[in-house]
Amino acid sequence: MKEKLPIGKQIAYAFGMMGWSIMINLIGVILIYLYIPPDNSGLPKFITQVAILGVFNVIAIVTSSTRLIDAVYDPLIAQFSDSSKNPKGRRIPLMKLAIIPSLIFCCLVFYPLRDEECTLNIVWLVFMLIGFYVSSTTYIIPYNALLPELAPTSEDKVRLATWQSVGYVFGIGIASNAFNLTEVMQHSFGVDSKIHALQITIFLFAVLAAIFMLITVLTIDEKKYCTSVPSSVPLKQALIQTLSNKNFLFFIVADFSYFISITLITSGLMFFVKVLLQLPESIGNKLMITMVLVSFIFYPVTNWAAKKVGKKKIVIGSLILLSCIFLGIFMLGKFAVNAEVQIFSLIALAAIPLASLNILPVAILAEVIEKDSRETKQNKEAIYFAVRYFFVKISQTVGIALFSMSLLYGKDVGNDLGIRLNGILGFVLCLLAAIIFTKFKENKTI
Repeated sequence: MKEKLPIGKQIAYAFGMMGWSIMINLIGVILIYLYIPPDNSGLPKFITQVAILGVFNVIAIVTSSTRLIDAVYDPLIAQFSDSSKNPKGRRIPLMKLAIIPSLIFCCLVFYPLRDEECTLNIVWLVFMLIGFYVSSTTYIIPYNALLPELAPTSEDKVRLATWQSVGYVFGIGIASNAFNLTEVMQHSFGVDSKIHALQITIFLFAVLAAIFMLITVLTIDEKKYCTSVPSSVPLKQALIQTLSNKNFLFFIVADFSYFISITLITSGLMFFVKVLLQLPESIGNKLMITMVLVSFIFYPVTNWAAKKVGKKKIVIGSLILLSCIFLGIFMLGKFAVNAEVQIFSLIALAAIPLASLNILPVAILAEVIEKDSRETKQNKEAIYFAVRYFFVKISQTVGIALFSMSLLYGKDVGNDLGIRLNGILGFVLCLLAAIIFTKFKENKTI
């Protein structure tokens, strides 16, 4: 029997998610805003803004294609991790190798080679995104596979998933300060160019993220806290076994729909602020602080409610509530109240369902994995998380593509229909996710 993971180690585990979250949210929040900036952003244009076939734009094609390559890589690194016989563990050694490449490519994504629209910038962006997604995946798949190994009981899983969620939300909060630090760079440190100030900020944040990721690697002793048995199942067979788990499929399909909707919010936040409400970009960090504080209030409520009524009911209720909140995005700037009141109210309301949706799906998946391990006598933790992240990445690809294509129908003040349509789309997707998840059978015995 391995030692129980102490609270200090649980917090150390959360640091890894916080570091990864900073990097992935720098990409998620800033990428489209940088490469398809609204006219009032003060940023130059690095790639063509012309629509292809009247529907697609370059950034949608680039992000979609690079994410698809990354998604195909997921099961490969998962199988490598599951079957690893490294004497230091199946997960930590891989995570350690991924940190420096993740840092380098995260920075280079935001350093186009020329300060003008050109094909070279597009080619550069494609290769830098592939490098970032592959290296960050090499970290996050083994990282998530550690959770069911570190948390043996259902209560342990919810608790560790809560710490993981805290790390993720803090990562969002830190990444959201990018434009604030950019302003400081310009006004206090004399950096004339907004793009150069933003690039320096991204470098500093990426270094901080790498340090956080390293904390988990250096602190968690995999051999001490995990019962790690290498899987002997070949990749094809492991994928077939995983995808034949009907309950897991209901989870994945609902998850897929939910993550498309969340990507719409992540990609659109700066557009909601700058175009629909005409507020400064620097308000983004205040919004994230609001979201973090409200979420934290509801974290203990989520843990308590999960024990009392079950995780499934809370997830369904949260998805329905979030679908209604999406309708508020469509109406932003049209309410007869102050613009700041509108966006802060929307963020505070959204933080309530997101508190449970950031915690419970991970704990639910960990229970699905544990049940499968008991029944098949094979440890395929990374494969399950790889399949989940495959669909998460496909959903994020679809979400980014849908959002960037919607901008063709209006992305500027007075011509904003494309931005508003994402509110309607998010409503439909969250409601669909809730309906699908009603088919999931919650395991109450673990």
